[in-house]
Amino acid sequence: MRLTVAQALVRFLSSQWSERDGVERRLIAGCFGIFGHGNVAGIGQALAEQGAGTGDALPYYLARNEQAMVHTAVGYARTLDRLSTFACTSSIGPGATNMVTGAALATINRLPVLLLPGDVFATRAAGPVLQELEDPRSYDVTVNDTLRPVSRFFDRINRPEQLPSALLAAMRVLTDPAETGAVTLALPQDVQAEAYDWPEELFARRVWHVARPVPEPAALARALELLRGSRRPLIVAGGGVVYSRACAELLRFAENHGVPVAETQAGKGALPYDHPCAVGAVGHTGTAAANTLAREADLVIGVGTRYNDFTTASRTLFGRARFLNVNVTAFDAAKNSGETLVADAREALDALDRTDWRADPEWTRQAAALAAGWQAEISRTYAGTELTQPVMLGILNEIAEDGVVVNAAGSMPGELHKLWRVRDPKGYHVEYGYSCMGYEIAGGLGVKLADPEREVFVLVGDGSYLMMAQEIATAVQEGVKLVIVLVDNHGFASIGDLSESVGALRLGTAYRMRGPEGELDGDRLPVDLAANAASLGADVLCASDPEALRTALVKAVASARTTVVHVETVPGGGPGAQAWWDVPIAEVSGLARTRAAREHYDEAKRDQRPYL
Repeated sequence: MRLTVAQALVRFLSSQWSERDGVERRLIAGCFGIFGHGNVAGIGQALAEQGAGTGDALPYYLARNEQAMVHTAVGYARTLDRLSTFACTSSIGPGATNMVTGAALATINRLPVLLLPGDVFATRAAGPVLQELEDPRSYDVTVNDTLRPVSRFFDRINRPEQLPSALLAAMRVLTDPAETGAVTLALPQDVQAEAYDWPEELFARRVWHVARPVPEPAALARALELLRGSRRPLIVAGGGVVYSRACAELLRFAENHGVPVAETQAGKGALPYDHPCAVGAVGHTGTAAANTLAREADLVIGVGTRYNDFTTASRTLFGRARFLNVNVTAFDAAKNSGETLVADAREALDALDRTDWRADPEWTRQAAALAAGWQAEISRTYAGTELTQPVMLGILNEIAEDGVVVNAAGSMPGELHKLWRVRDPKGYHVEYGYSCMGYEIAGGLGVKLADPEREVFVLVGDGSYLMMAQEIATAVQEGVKLVIVLVDNHGFASIGDLSESVGALRLGTAYRMRGPEGELDGDRLPVDLAANAASLGADVLCASDPEALRTALVKAVASARTTVVHVETVPGGGPGAQAWWDVPIAEVSGLARTRAAREHYDEAKRDQRPYL
């Protein structure tokens, strides 16, 4: 079959399916794209020729920012447990480099996305072309090479003959739970338009089976021996529990053996918040319940977690506990010098459940009492009368019911992790692997595309909103309804608090004009974010007190259109950090605040455990 490289690529992608547990779905659900000279005549032409409607084999979606379209693909993939994703195409130059942040986010969070940036001429016949980076050391370097370190697989298609092997490798990585992340196929613009005689079998329907690796018997025996020696175990449930759809197995294991379950950001919702074994968030943004147990545990059973510094409180949280690490990825399972069980979370939990061992009953009772105490603390926090951020979250938590909350950066992820009450793992979608400002609206769009029947509540601060709000226009264009809660506190409140705590005096964290002395301490910026949201096509409601917020949210939920609820919160928060976080502080300074902060830092640093 004679097709261009781009036409062959589009036809191939439309024939790829994933399968797990007997359920098949399209692996590549569609293609987001912004066109320029580097891809319009290639992929753009191929998509136009096959049709760009939602009923076509590879539907096309117009995004407003290349980084945002990658975030949308990631939100979609996470909602569907990494079994389906989108392709994202850009031109060479700034369009391609705009995708680097999105690729890093995808790879850090172990979520699949396919990137198809245009590239310079493989023939070099017209070089240097517009937007080409000229490297005097080599003609083989382009701006797309910035995507190499943030991609799990990268290839540049310099000849049509290279396409089949690259495509098969790309699909393999996208569907491998242990290897997945961003996959980049750089496509020189002349090669995209080049015709070639392709074998028919390249376009046959192909199903990629997503494996569930089972525990290796000897490793399982060692893990069971470690369990039997434990009296005070604590499970740390990470995103792997959710992606494996192992929540039922986790619940059964926790109940059968009396083990409390703490949650990372990606694992939140693995157990219903009100289950006696659910002790809530763990780490720097954790609950008093989970962190008290973490300090006293003799065994930490990490299931599907990569143990980032917030989870471990920068390695100060878990006392002298031993580690049993269950992960489909050997790299993550080997962390903290723990006993490793490299396996699918569902298979591993099912295998570990086949023992009559139980935790100390007093430990189980203590965990339930601590969890109940924390739930009472949440109720007190939510019941405030001023419209602080925690009170705002409490109202939203009540209104959201079975909806999905989406967030990524600022102070809200920490408060959501501690306070948000969620009954199922798909009700909570906070991107905290990269904590990328600007993810929220684009990611929420991906969540809604993946689960159209569920109400999606996007929580975004004014800082993140100003970085990437334009996908509101994409949601409006596609008729995708989002409820966007825009929290306006006139600056970077979270980093402002951190800045003050480390002696940096909140520099650069408030949205203010230059004052008479040349400092950024003048009047607040005259920026109207509500008007901006309306200009992008959304309906806008404003709320300045708790009752007005409740009314606005009810109206937004009842609407069929994307609605932005603009909220100005007052200072004040819920419970503070329950564990430390290592942010190095200047060792010498002329500022008294900085010197005092360094003294506290040195004291906390003494508790840091190497974990090797």
